[in-house]
Amino acid sequence: MINKIKEWFSIQLVKNPGKMVLVVILLFNIIFFLVAALIISALSLEGTEKMGFIEAAICTITMILDAGCIQFVVADIGKSGIAITTVCLAVVLIGMISFTGSVIGYVTNYISNFIENANSGKRKLNLQNHFVILNWNSRASEIINDMLYSDEKQKVVVLVQSRKEEIEKEIEERLSDTVDRENLAVEKKYESLTWLKRKFAVSKERFQKNVVVMVREGDVFSAKQLNDISLSKARAVIILGNDINNTICKFEHREKIEESSRGNSQTIKTLMQVSDITADAKSADNQKIIVEITDAWTLELVERIIEAKQVEGKCNIIPVKVNEVLGQILSQFCLMPELNSAYSELFSNRGAEFHSEHHPYEDEISFAEKYFANHNHALPITTLKKGNDSFAFYVADNDKDIHKKTVVESSDYSVVLKKDYWMERKNVVILGHNSKCRHIMAGFAAFCSEWNKNGEDIVRIIVIDDKKSLEKQNYYKDYSFVIKTVEADVYDKDIICSTIDKFVSENEEDTSVLILSDDSALNEDIDAKALANLVYVRDIISNKIKENPDFDVESIDVIVEIIDPKHHDIVNSYSVNNVVISNRYISKMITQISEFEALFDFYNDILSYDDNSGSYSSKEVYVKKVKRYFDEIPNETTADNLVRAVYNASIDGEKMGFVNPTIVLGYVKPGGDIEIFGGDLSRIKVSLEEKDKLILFSAH
Repeated sequence: MINKIKEWFSIQLVKNPGKMVLVVILLFNIIFFLVAALIISALSLEGTEKMGFIEAAICTITMILDAGCIQFVVADIGKSGIAITTVCLAVVLIGMISFTGSVIGYVTNYISNFIENANSGKRKLNLQNHFVILNWNSRASEIINDMLYSDEKQKVVVLVQSRKEEIEKEIEERLSDTVDRENLAVEKKYESLTWLKRKFAVSKERFQKNVVVMVREGDVFSAKQLNDISLSKARAVIILGNDINNTICKFEHREKIEESSRGNSQTIKTLMQVSDITADAKSADNQKIIVEITDAWTLELVERIIEAKQVEGKCNIIPVKVNEVLGQILSQFCLMPELNSAYSELFSNRGAEFHSEHHPYEDEISFAEKYFANHNHALPITTLKKGNDSFAFYVADNDKDIHKKTVVESSDYSVVLKKDYWMERKNVVILGHNSKCRHIMAGFAAFCSEWNKNGEDIVRIIVIDDKKSLEKQNYYKDYSFVIKTVEADVYDKDIICSTIDKFVSENEEDTSVLILSDDSALNEDIDAKALANLVYVRDIISNKIKENPDFDVESIDVIVEIIDPKHHDIVNSYSVNNVVISNRYISKMITQISEFEALFDFYNDILSYDDNSGSYSSKEVYVKKVKRYFDEIPNETTADNLVRAVYNASIDGEKMGFVNPTIVLGYVKPGGDIEIFGGDLSRIKVSLEEKDKLILFSAH
């Protein structure tokens, strides 16, 4: 029996040490109170301080809690005697240690442990309709940052294996920077008002930090820890690939790059665990699992998991091919640099943006014509059918604008489009490299396939890069539109500058200079080479202006890709409008897809060009010059008139040669000022000039 008690005590001491300590403290104090009460009761002087056991017990407790209460037992030390006085003093001293001290110590330790457990992520979170981000990389903070522009307050739980404090600091800095910048813009907007009116207007429109972020440190593969963050009740789960940049060991860094290029087994493992939880009947309906994919091996396994685990209306797995998407976007920016500003707004939760909703399927012409008949606050751009579901897509400031009906007045405003319109040739210089190079080239190849004419490449590219990187890409021999490659490191300024200067001088058409940032560089080297190359390009432009004051600065478009948003202001200080924070685009898309799943297929469509078969089924966003697109420059009008006039002209097959339903999304003025149509289009005045450009959504 004694051995069993010892064994039980030993087990409990190991498994529940805190509870055992509390039990010992309580037992000791109960016994101590009883013994002290019996002694005091027995030693009290008959006729003067005589008290019963219950009264003695109460006095014992009050003396321990307040030593001054000893007077209730020992009123006069001369009369009470040394014995009871000594006992009372001993009770006070021992009680202060055994009861007051131990209990306070235990409670303090419990509170400390409670706080520590809460900070370390050991407490279960009871949440619903929240976002969960698993793992962390350079795109993660941008995903959270874009949620600031949501109409409702968002809750985000981040579960990472390490670097909790560092990640919390990164999030706080990113969100604070955005809030401060937006509030500065609000203050600038009303700076002309009187002090009182300005204060009232600013306080009314003040940008708020409406995102609650909780970072937990733990095991992303643990079912318990995933359940502790209420994964089964989340609105969307975003599985990110781990960063390869957060190391100072070059050998470890090289190993990470090689491993990452082959595949990401951690992503597969995480997805298997997450899909197992979200596919359960008890999980929330219509949960979205968004998975970042950077290689073919991971994509293949993800597709197999989708076949095995995806449950319609329950667990919807969406693979986002990061490098492919960014490659397509960067190639489009080289061809039409203004798309950078347009996509920044359309892909975000701010201003006019893409929206989708369930809608009875109909062909896009019928859909657009019906919508134009009594709506004026949104643009009906296309329809899409997926399985048993069908969706309609719009560009609007918000969901409410999509459903606002209005009386549309008839108008005889019309335009004439050039029947033989064709995109003009574009010259591109690519400086540097990153992991998206092949996908960038694939984007150019798709564009050439749709727009090449008479066997001539519509795009002409030269690539300037170090020898090792050019060898890795086989000197781009697989692409006919790459007319030249030049071996030059970032330190070879003369070679870089002379090559670009000569290429620009030899061509009459506009030239885009794409400066790539190496996304595989160590954290300390991120964007370093891209910034150095930017200095060279700006010197070339400055020298051309000195040689010829009438030099058209807009004939050279500089597109700078940066990885770290902190370098945005540095690039802007060099008067470069087209700063591309590549990670931000993926983050914006992920944020939107997590709210509107149908946008995933829509984005795949608009980022891919058709082949040159004469049938253009895929629609894209184009930027076309006004003087080349119209027979005559349209007269001043309102946005709604312009949108309807261009649309009607684009579906007139007799005049155009083929039907190409086209929606005007906005326009760009020289210098980069852009207007994306949103809100009441009848109130937006549009006055197009020869050098302006239209932002169009069309098939060709």
